[in-house]
Amino acid sequence: MKRILKRVFLSLSVLLLVLIIWQWDWVSYGYGQLSGGARVILQAKPVEEVLTDPAVPDSVKAKLRFVEEIRQFAIDSLGLNATPNYQTYFDQQNKPICYVLTVAEPYRIKAVEFSFPLIGSFTYKGFFDLEKAKQEAQLWKDYDTEISPVSAYSTLGYFHDPILSGMLQLSEGRLASLIMHEMTHSTLFIKNQHEFNENLANFIGDYGAVRFLAQRFGTDSPQYRSYQEGKVFRERYIQHFNHGKELLDRLYESFTDHLPKARKDQLKRRLIGQILQQSDSLYQDLSHVKKRSWPTDVNNAFFVGFSTYNSRRNEFEVDFREKFNSDFKRYLQHLKAKYGR
Repeated sequence: MKRILKRVFLSLSVLLLVLIIWQWDWVSYGYGQLSGGARVILQAKPVEEVLTDPAVPDSVKAKLRFVEEIRQFAIDSLGLNATPNYQTYFDQQNKPICYVLTVAEPYRIKAVEFSFPLIGSFTYKGFFDLEKAKQEAQLWKDYDTEISPVSAYSTLGYFHDPILSGMLQLSEGRLASLIMHEMTHSTLFIKNQHEFNENLANFIGDYGAVRFLAQRFGTDSPQYRSYQEGKVFRERYIQHFNHGKELLDRLYESFTDHLPKARKDQLKRRLIGQILQQSDSLYQDLSHVKKRSWPTDVNNAFFVGFSTYNSRRNEFEVDFREKFNSDFKRYLQHLKAKYGR
């Protein structure tokens, strides 16, 4: 019997070793993500402990209490799921919490999708280590790539998400929108429907933030007016870059197999440059919106990321208004019944 067990153990060990060697890239990546996420979770402190720590500035404590107000509003007034998220606090030491790599085809606004066990496919790949993100990007030299820092993320209920110190630098409205966005992921998440999930979370985050600010500060408050001004900008931004994406789609469709790559790249860079330059007009009459400066290497990966988060937001707004008569609780019940976890 011992001999049989020994053979079985040896066979399983060999099989596991072969599997690790065969899928080493994913094993190494998974370990990096698990260790990075574990570091955040293990080093995060309970909010109650932070609130009693005399070394923590009062401004941080006030923002932590404010996050709890947002969380409770989202649960009580919107009906988002009450989870143990945002009950701990992690100090990022003024560093990005992690990074995402987006990869797109060079002459199509189409993402290279990354598939992960349990949670499905995504249009980006996350990294806690910037150098590893850069190394991965090098593997996609013939594609368009973009590496972006992340302000927050959701573990979709698998772990308890902490409040990140970087979140507390946001304005009241943007913080409320961000918290409700991430809480939406813990309430509704459809596997392999990344664009749907992000656009829905953006819609609910924005809807909830407006109502929270109105209740907490009043509609005549600077917080409410500033957020509404930002909302005007975001609507202009979405319309402008959706139109820009359509222009790029038409340009790429016009490319023939005989058109030299150098000419394709020239036309592509020219049109993207025009789209970015014309975005300056979006800030007109908006004094509270900070103007964005664009890097020189904007490419299709940027437009993929934009589409992931913004291309379908209007679909939810139209459904909410026309099919549910702007009754949010009824709309959320419908979504939970159809897509709930």
